[in-house]
Amino acid sequence: MPAKVLSPQSGGWLSSRHRRGFTNTVAAYAFLLPALIGVFVFRLYPIALSLVKSLFQTSFVRGTTFVGLENYRVLLEDPVFWQSLKVTLLLNLAINPIQIVISLAVALLVNRQGHIVRIYRTIIMLPMGVSLAIACTLWRIMLDPNNGLVNSILNAIGMASQPFLTSPSQALWSIILIASWKGIAYWMMFFLSGLQEIPDELYEASTIDGATHAQQIWYVTLPLLRRVALFVTVAVTSANFLMFVPMFMLTLGGPNMSTNTLMYEAYVSGFVYFDEARGMAITSVILLILLIVVLFEFRLLKED
Repeated sequence: MPAKVLSPQSGGWLSSRHRRGFTNTVAAYAFLLPALIGVFVFRLYPIALSLVKSLFQTSFVRGTTFVGLENYRVLLEDPVFWQSLKVTLLLNLAINPIQIVISLAVALLVNRQGHIVRIYRTIIMLPMGVSLAIACTLWRIMLDPNNGLVNSILNAIGMASQPFLTSPSQALWSIILIASWKGIAYWMMFFLSGLQEIPDELYEASTIDGATHAQQIWYVTLPLLRRVALFVTVAVTSANFLMFVPMFMLTLGGPNMSTNTLMYEAYVSGFVYFDEARGMAITSVILLILLIVVLFEFRLLKED
């Protein structure tokens, strides 16, 4: 029988097996402690700070004063805020399905063995080796309306030059193209990892039952990828709601505020016009909207 030690907390006996389990739990949390500290310092604390500061107003005359929800009331009466909200929602409604569907399709295509497939994987993953800032710089050069590479190719095949980033109707779609080019390979890796975890026996059994390749994808692959799909969907939504670098480096929110997202508007409020309270209020609204969207995604993709 396992040795027992007296547990002063419960007044009874605690087996050595339970003691080892308790020790392993403490060790696990000890290893997780640095990551938990990082989450608190770099995630939770800034969120709490932004929520608190959005309730105050700072001026050179009166200093910092508590104003409650006044900053939010002013924000809701600002047409610039509503335009930024419209652009943010349009961006996410377009880019999220594009990135998720294409990354899943690419993962299905490269989920094979062979030297050619490895070459394809390497080519697809090349954008991951380029930082987003450098990628934006390269694309800005290629999409230049006068001497850009893309317009040179269009002219060579008999098509007219396009304004791209200088057009209110094309700038946002150009940013969607750039962000998708940069992000699809990254999200594809998660889907590919999930695909490789699916047992081959399930596909063999479905083949024996007469299932076609399309039926295998619909009835075997997609249901077993639900957890991965949920993670990718939430991560893509979070990343795109907080997207900032392309707007900052390519369009500065223009032309005509066509790329002025909430995140960029928060930056402009805080660091250009030094209206910290407005910037904090905008970031709080972003977090609230993101929380609602993520909860909806959890409900939509939860396992039966």
